[in-house]
Amino acid sequence: MMKLNKTFLTLGLAATLLQMPASSFAQTAGGNRQNPLLTKSSLPFGAPDFSKIQESDYLPAIEAAIREQRANIQKIVNNKKKPNFQNTILAYEESGALLEKVTNIFFGLTSAHKTPGIAETEKKATPLLTELDNEISFNKKLFERIKYVYDNEYKKLKGEDKRLTEVIYKSFVRSGALLSAEKMERMKQINSRISELQQEWGNLLPAATNNAVVWVNSKEELAGLSDADIAQCKKDAESRGGKAPYCIVIINTTQQPILTNLQNRELRKKVYMASIHRADGTNPDFNTFPIVTEIAKLRAEKGKLMGYASYADYSLEKTMAKNSKNVDDFLKQLIKEYAPKADAETKAIEAYAQKTEGKDFKLQPYDRFYYSAKMKKEMLNITDDEIKPYFNIDSVQVNGVFYAAHRVYGLNFKQRKDIPTYHPDMKVFEVSDKNGKPIALFYSDYFRRPTKRGGAWMSAFAKQSKQRGQLPIIYNVCNNAKAPEGQPSLITWDEVTTLFHEFGHALHGILSDCKYNTLSGTAVARDFVEMPSQFNESFASIPEIFDHYARHTETGAAMPADLKERMLKSISFQTAYSLGENLAATCLDLAWHKISEEEVPSPYMAGAFEKEELHNIGLLNTQIPPRYSTSYFNHVWGGGYAAGYYSYLWTEVLAVNIADYFAKHGALDPAVGQAFRDKILSRGNTKDQMEMFTDFTGMEKPDASGFLKARGL
Repeated sequence: MMKLNKTFLTLGLAATLLQMPASSFAQTAGGNRQNPLLTKSSLPFGAPDFSKIQESDYLPAIEAAIREQRANIQKIVNNKKKPNFQNTILAYEESGALLEKVTNIFFGLTSAHKTPGIAETEKKATPLLTELDNEISFNKKLFERIKYVYDNEYKKLKGEDKRLTEVIYKSFVRSGALLSAEKMERMKQINSRISELQQEWGNLLPAATNNAVVWVNSKEELAGLSDADIAQCKKDAESRGGKAPYCIVIINTTQQPILTNLQNRELRKKVYMASIHRADGTNPDFNTFPIVTEIAKLRAEKGKLMGYASYADYSLEKTMAKNSKNVDDFLKQLIKEYAPKADAETKAIEAYAQKTEGKDFKLQPYDRFYYSAKMKKEMLNITDDEIKPYFNIDSVQVNGVFYAAHRVYGLNFKQRKDIPTYHPDMKVFEVSDKNGKPIALFYSDYFRRPTKRGGAWMSAFAKQSKQRGQLPIIYNVCNNAKAPEGQPSLITWDEVTTLFHEFGHALHGILSDCKYNTLSGTAVARDFVEMPSQFNESFASIPEIFDHYARHTETGAAMPADLKERMLKSISFQTAYSLGENLAATCLDLAWHKISEEEVPSPYMAGAFEKEELHNIGLLNTQIPPRYSTSYFNHVWGGGYAAGYYSYLWTEVLAVNIADYFAKHGALDPAVGQAFRDKILSRGNTKDQMEMFTDFTGMEKPDASGFLKARGL
């Protein structure tokens, strides 16, 4: 997942800020100590110095940086000279880099290490940032100057100057700069309320997920789990208060991977129920539906204010898809081809289970992973426990993820133990190019903890910008189980591909070569941003890469050829499920954002609305529930993917086309990697993304014909 910037700048210009010298605000209120967030870091790349930053530094730094940006905006507005690119567009681009510097670091922690202190600061900072955002978005004099440059100078500009002018102007328009005064005022209110609700969501959902653990009284109940998994359940119980000797932690998706091996059917049911009911009010303390329905109403109103038929159409206008009809058509075709395959898959698993459980046995969603795994073992003679010893997370990272980047792009990675992190589990690597020149810092934070929200994502402490002389400082966050001290942390194949996926996003940031911060790295259309990450997954199974990292954690031996063949075959075993859960979540997201304000259900009826919408599109399938149900769909209600979750499937088509091109011209050929880097990864948002796709592949438009085949269907 690409973590969209959370500075609450609805303009989407989180990158509008400049690397300021030590400012007059550098002292904290508490005395002579300088606030390290407001002074230039002495570390390589200007990396945040977490050895000096204290939690109490964040709020005063945010407040000081807000004052700085306000003053800079005022200078632009008060400028008596005729507006031009330099004194208006570029001045705006550089108006608040100090704020971005501070918030990039701060919001990294609110997602990955939200201590009570960070949570309290977020509560205070959110309304301040929203207020500033509204001030800038609806500053009439500022917009008049920007519009003047767009109307009078745009056609004469070239390259990134022209693109930056267009992006900034259109961002203001999309934020409501052309609205009447009355509508503008209402838009401010909507923005403020949505940011408040998203903050509530960001506090409630992790609490609900942490609360949804399933306590287990005896080791016998965990029959089927490996010794390592049982040890993890014991460790998780201890870290959560020890109400019982063991506990099963709920992860962010609907289905829980632990159900694959858990023999106790009643316990499987408890785990599944804890997952799907974590935030729907089954426990009155954890009900996100009031937040969901209010956000949905506000978004519907926002779309209408902006003159669109729905929020979905408003949101999609700036994407490759352009409107909800195009997305609907794309999804309907996939659903039509997928549905019969899903039904056949379910019948096959139930028939298999009935061989041992009796002909009256009815397969339940919490049984599916268990019997599918047994079926896979019988048909392909393979289990996760058999292959996990070959997937040591350290080897996957260094000998897989990094090695692929070295072979394809010529990159080299050196661990930097001298650069401090915000948590001891993190690692820092200096990335150098094929000529030995350092080009980026990369941080990895792979292990789960109670202060971290679920899922996996990429973001940046600093984006690349030639204008600012800033090299990229990028990070990946995951939620893998950490083995007890002294033991290797082993991961599943799904978790292997997640590491490759998130590093694909990281490469998009690391290899950025743009002039302006606003245009650099992953600042592309939402239905293009997942393409580099999904494409990067393809390297995980390329023989040379696979053999380099898939080595037994104790002996160092490569995975035997027959086991490797069986494992790679197993990747495409019964894949209708993963496509179906994704399609259901995608259609739910669109359903909530295509309706009018009046059609949004009450919180009490939100669950029924979900079922009805899934029924209407032919995806109400108790066997294949949505990957994320409405009440814990963080991408949509807490992140930046509203009306945009379809982009994972959309960009998968692009990724398949890119992978096919690589396969045809040399999957590990550095010349092909260099072309991909030059034409796509380094370009950020400096040109139209469809043009980039065509430049590299030679295809006029994406071809979806190979999509289901690539999915193993």
